Amino acid sequence: MGRPRKFKTPKALANNWDAYKDWCDSQEVLAHAFSAKNSEFVSEGLKRKITYTIEGFCVWAGISRSIFYDTYAADSRFSDIVTRMKEECEVDARRKFELGEIDAKLAPLWMSRHGYSTKTESAAPDQREDDPLTKSLKEEFGDGVL
Repeated sequence: MGRPRKFKTPKALANNWDAYKDWCDSQEVLAHAFSAKNSEFVSEGLKRKITYTIEGFCVWAGISRSIFYDTYAADSRFSDIVTRMKEECEVDARRKFELGEIDAKLAPLWMSRHGYSTKTESAAPDQREDDPLTKSLKEEFGDGVL
């Protein structure tokens, strides 16, 4: 017999997910600056937000990622909340990039976790369709000219 579940019901998991999101949205960071007026360094606590992740939730809740997926994601009773958690992670990352809360240079890294890509597919040079001028020249002089 395995270890007892940390979250006995989907509601308990949902309540803990909400608490985790509140924690992510209220992180305190100590910022330092030099005050020329007073000729001293000053520090101030600033509120910052971090992105929601399933991995972060697992660390916050004190469970391993594999236990989370084996125990909760594989259980049909928990499937709705697990799906909602994944969707909220994606929406949260997009929102924070669009609002500039996270450096946009990190967008490809973060959004690739949710199936997005910055790569564009382009046709190989020999598979491109010729423009009208090239097409007419090829018809007139043959493919060997161009």
